[in-house]
Amino acid sequence: MLIQQLLNGVSLGFIYILIAVGLTMVYGVLKLLHFAHGVIYMVGAFAAMAGMTYFHMYFAVAFLFALAVSGAAGMAVERIAYRPLRGVHPITTLISGIGVAIFLENAFQVAFGSDTRAFPETGIDVSIVRLSESVSLTNTKLYIITAGLAGIGLLYAFLKLTRLGLAIQAAAQDMRAASLMGVNVNRVVSVTFFLGSALASAAGVLVAMNFNSLYPTMGAIPGLKAFCVVVLGGLGSIPGTIVGGLILGIVESLSDGFMTGMVVDKDAIAFLILIVILLIKPSGLFGKNIEKV
Repeated sequence: MLIQQLLNGVSLGFIYILIAVGLTMVYGVLKLLHFAHGVIYMVGAFAAMAGMTYFHMYFAVAFLFALAVSGAAGMAVERIAYRPLRGVHPITTLISGIGVAIFLENAFQVAFGSDTRAFPETGIDVSIVRLSESVSLTNTKLYIITAGLAGIGLLYAFLKLTRLGLAIQAAAQDMRAASLMGVNVNRVVSVTFFLGSALASAAGVLVAMNFNSLYPTMGAIPGLKAFCVVVLGGLGSIPGTIVGGLILGIVESLSDGFMTGMVVDKDAIAFLILIVILLIKPSGLFGKNIEKV
């Protein structure tokens, strides 16, 4: 039972990781809390649904289509809602992001309705993969873990092996200095939003496929939990985000498996543990305490 719940938690954790990595990258470059990120997760799920339903795409093609649409949506949000406010007080950009999130959620409710709808048939038969006599996972959860590992691996390779990836790291360390050294900061920011939005979109599509449901407000709670993952791991730390996502996913899975019937919801338990950890180490697991001079 324990091993089964741990594996379920790892699968859930990779969903949080895919969402939260984009938030970490955006914060690392702009020091911005991107509150519209959860809506991009929803946009990816609806883009895949639209691709399969209206354009008769195969699931693999619709998946890539969703990544592209969500990446473009993330870049548009940055260009319209954040770039004109760059350099102003952080609360202003925070409110702008919340406004974009509310607008997009309502726009999708008008376009697709507010009711939950089933995800189109993907052609992938759900099957049980037995790892032992008492431990098993569905193939869709294995796809989530595989997609999470692949996404993190490709992102790491991009950041370490490409000039644009190195430019993103340079901007994250000091945007002004990077600009003075010839780095196109606006391009770096746009690419950062594209990559982060595409990863969140992958999570949205996989969750919609796994649970066979999607709705315009589906990104609200995952987006909030992604913020918790980022804070738990340490703001701006990708390794911290990975560890924080796994911790949150495993805690939720264990609380769901071993604390059924209790009045306290599993989400509340996860957030309580997050608060305890932050009381012990406010900078997060991998964050650094910086003294201002």
